[in-house]
Amino acid sequence: MVLGDLASSIGSVVSDITGINKTTKTVTGSVVLVKKNFLDFTSLTSTVVDGLFELLGNGVTLQLVSAENTDPAGEIRGIGVLEPHIYTPPLAGSDSLYKVSFEWDEELGIPGAIILRNNHAAEFFLKTITLEDVPGEGRIHFVCNSWVYPDKQYKQPRIFFANKTYLPHEMPAALRKYREEELKALRGEGTGELKTGDRVYDYALYNDLGDPDNGADLARPVLGGSAQYPYPRRGRTSRPPSKTDPNTESRVFLPEVLNIYVPRDEQFGHLKLSDFIAFNLKGLVNQIIPLLEAYVNLTPNEFDSFKDVDNLYFNGIPLPTDLVNQIASNIPLEIMQEFFRSDGQQLLKYPVPQVIQADRSNPIAWRTDEEFGREMIAGLNPLLIQLLK
Repeated sequence: MVLGDLASSIGSVVSDITGINKTTKTVTGSVVLVKKNFLDFTSLTSTVVDGLFELLGNGVTLQLVSAENTDPAGEIRGIGVLEPHIYTPPLAGSDSLYKVSFEWDEELGIPGAIILRNNHAAEFFLKTITLEDVPGEGRIHFVCNSWVYPDKQYKQPRIFFANKTYLPHEMPAALRKYREEELKALRGEGTGELKTGDRVYDYALYNDLGDPDNGADLARPVLGGSAQYPYPRRGRTSRPPSKTDPNTESRVFLPEVLNIYVPRDEQFGHLKLSDFIAFNLKGLVNQIIPLLEAYVNLTPNEFDSFKDVDNLYFNGIPLPTDLVNQIASNIPLEIMQEFFRSDGQQLLKYPVPQVIQADRSNPIAWRTDEEFGREMIAGLNPLLIQLLK
């Protein structure tokens, strides 16, 4: 019996050293991501540096985390690196698909999370990670939908959990500490400046409603924070305090307003940001129209006829073709699409109200009882409409 136990122990040691009888299996996977771009223009510098990292085989690394093995020495196994040469053309738009493979020991159970390190020079948007042929499970899907910044910007590497929900008491013990660390990172420390790459979802009082630096009459009380009224609260932006009142955050305006801290995953995508910028610029341009008309109109601040009203919506100010082409060559694509849209909207034109656009043959459709009632219900308050003067 003793000799048998000794032989078994020796066989186990030999197996560990040589790898014989080990239950290691190659797990393949795919990663869908979007490389950094702004308004459809990819950063050239970051692209060159990222390509160098990929050639060195150190671009993006992934580690599997077992959801069943609680042994600290064995819960993280299977380091995979995105394979730059095993790459397929973009799936849709700017999506890119990469392959990855891991050596995974079946004794570790089923992977429940992936630790990811971005060694690139720029961030990228990670959409999904899918593992195939996982022992005992088959396919495991990770829905990420998150921006991943260079690893040096994080205090701890990014971690993504499998697309499987648990009640708190059902959370696997091997994953619980990672969940707690992730929650702590998202809550933040409540102090310090928040930067673009941070993922902090912290709260602050409504102390930015006024602008005391531009006059005492513009000061406003702080809302929330008292024992009686602890709410409302807003997302903390870590803007510096105003010069007049240290309890009030300073106000910012365009273009600085675009730099106010918002968690990266909550910011507008490049298409929506283009719409936002374009419509704001169009709004500013529309404010200039009355000033221009004041120099050539003998009756400024007045409409001479209903045709003057229509001209605000249907004519605008025509621009020379050469000027349009010059503007188009210097403004990013999405902004151009908002300025010169195929539906007829142009730079110095107001959007046509639906009540006028629906029936051009009846220019006074807005005066009907039906439209009056609709506007009352919609909250537009048509009682403010005055007689044309």
